[in-house]
Amino acid sequence: MNSNRNWLYVLFAGLIEIVWVIGLSRSNSIWEWLGTGVAIVISFYLIVESAKRLPVGTVYAVFTGIGTAGTVTTEMLIFGEPFSIVKIALIGLLLSGVIGLKLVTDDSAGQSKEVAN
Repeated sequence: MNSNRNWLYVLFAGLIEIVWVIGLSRSNSIWEWLGTGVAIVISFYLIVESAKRLPVGTVYAVFTGIGTAGTVTTEMLIFGEPFSIVKIALIGLLLSGVIGLKLVTDDSAGQSKEVAN
């Protein structure tokens, strides 16, 4: 599988993580809880699939970085969480670390043999 596709899996898993983390704190009905559960399953499926072919530590750091930055930003922009320049600066620091990890990671380091389906 293409390395870029695996990084797209990480990106989508991180974006879906934003949805389910917010869902955990804001779900009020059975349908919202079910949607949150589905989002968790999809997010973790994508992260596990990408971690089979990419370095696990970097994948996890990128996944959690996207989720953390996205959740804090979404809470401030959509749900009225207080805006703070310190939060923005720390999100920038977090994202610079995640981007730096991605840039210095050898994608082939975590690859394993793929099993033919």
